[in-house]
This record gives sequence, C-alpha cells and structure tokens, in this order.
Amino acid sequence: MRNERSEGVAIDERTTSQEAQRRRTGPNTRDGETVVRKVLLYAALVAVALLFIGPLYWLFSSALKEPGDIYQYPPHWVPLRPHVENFANAWQAAPFGNFFMNSLIVTAGGAAIKLVNATLTAYAFVFLRFPFKNVLFLVMLGALMVPNNVTLIVNYITVSNLGWINTYLGLIIPSAGSIFGMFLLRQYMMTLPRDIIEAAKVDGAGHIRTLWQVVLPMCKPMLVTVAIIAIVDMWNDFIWPLIVTNTVEMRTLPIGLLYLRTTEGYSNWGAIMAGTVMVALPMLILFLFAQRHIVRGLTGGAVKG
Repeated sequence: MRNERSEGVAIDERTTSQEAQRRRTGPNTRDGETVVRKVLLYAALVAVALLFIGPLYWLFSSALKEPGDIYQYPPHWVPLRPHVENFANAWQAAPFGNFFMNSLIVTAGGAAIKLVNATLTAYAFVFLRFPFKNVLFLVMLGALMVPNNVTLIVNYITVSNLGWINTYLGLIIPSAGSIFGMFLLRQYMMTLPRDIIEAAKVDGAGHIRTLWQVVLPMCKPMLVTVAIIAIVDMWNDFIWPLIVTNTVEMRTLPIGLLYLRTTEGYSNWGAIMAGTVMVALPMLILFLFAQRHIVRGLTGGAVKG
C-alpha cells in the first residue's frame, strides 16, 4: 500500500511539474507564433501596397522625366533632373482649360443630382409606406446587374430627340440616378435609432424637417461616401461623354487624354504622363481627405440588411 501511495505521489508530482513547465513555455510559444503571424501579415500588406503604389509612382516619376529617360533600361526610379516642362507641354498641346471646366461642371452637377436622388429615394424606402415597396426595391437592385453599355443606344436616342447632344444637360441627366448610392444610404438609415425618428414625429416634424434636421446629420459618413463615389464616377466617365459630345470645346478630361495622345503620338510620353497626373491627382487628393468618412460609412452601413 505504501509503495502504491508513493508511486501515486511521484506520478502526481511529475504531472504537476510537467503542467508547470507547459505553463512556463506555453506563453513564449504563443508569443512566437503571434510574432510570426504579424510578420507574415505585414509582409503581405507591404506586397499588396507595392502592387498598387508601384504603377502610381511610375506614373508620377515618368511625368517628371525627359522623354529619353522613360525608355532607359535599367530604369531610373528617381528623376535626377525633374523635367517640369512636361506639364506645360501637355497644357499647350490640348485645351486642358476647357477640359477642366467641363469636367468640373459635369462632376459637380451630376454628383449633386445623384446625391439628392439617392437620399430622397433611400428615405422613402426606409420611412415611408407605399404599395409594392419591397418589390420595387428588388427591381431597382436588379438594375445594378445590367451593364451600362446596354442602355447607351437608348440614352443616346432619347438625348438626341430632346436636342441635348453636345450640351451639359446631355452629359449630366442620363447619369442622374445612383442605385448603388441609394442602396448604401438605405442600409445606413435602417441602422438609425427609431426612437429619435418617433420623437421628431411627436414634436410635429414632417418628412422634410425630419430628413433635414434628424436623418441627414446622423448619416453624414454615408453621405460623404456616396458623394465621393458619385464624384469619382462622373469625373472618370469616358464612354458616355465620348458619344454625346462631338466638339473639342465640350470634351471632358478623360476624352482630353485621348485627344492629347492623338496629338502627341508616341513621341512625347512625358507630356502624356503629365496630362494623366493632372487628371488623376484631384481624385487622389479628395480620397486622402475623405477616407475616414468612407470607412465609417461603409462599416456603419454593413451592420443591418
């Protein structure tokens, strides 16, 4: 009996010592695995960042190179002598003043109309009652699956019959609706506390006052997100402005790049790169200043479906 007890005590002591050793070595092993995972994660993030930033850096650096330096191999990643004249050459080779003005008018007007339409439609789908509301919402979502190129001919015939060819109305009105923006705002409005909306109704607020004083202040992150999406969409649109305009004076910036390449040919890629920088830089700056609101809006609207 004593031997059995002594053997049991020895086994218990060994088990206790092994458990203590595991507790001592366990956190270190876990810490090592955590460090390895973080290193791999950061390495993957750096690789993805280089994949996206690399072409942008090559664009901006090539815009400051002389035409002969762009074709050198191995390439010079840093321009030794910045050739700022590329921007002047691009500005003089094409009427970029008209292109910028047209893009500003079309982008500002189109984005504003898109934002207003998306806001009013989203409010109606969330806070109003009308027949076949869910069916109509599903039909509108189904329209997102239809490529924009399918409606080009119909839109062109309609604009032509209205006499809007080569006008700002012809550039803006066919793109006045934003189903995706409406969907984002609807999803965000569904997450708003209903008690505040009910309190506004008790105070005698109508739909316009409720929308303006209650709903919109709480939807600021998503409003900024939808506005940025609309601005980028109108600024970068290429196919529709190319079809609906037929004079250089009414062209927008994306069409201006095509005009610049046709004018310069393949002899002066520095000027073409400089023109591309002038087109892309405003949207990059806008995104950098608004990225926090975009993240807040998208994450906030993804809570409730």
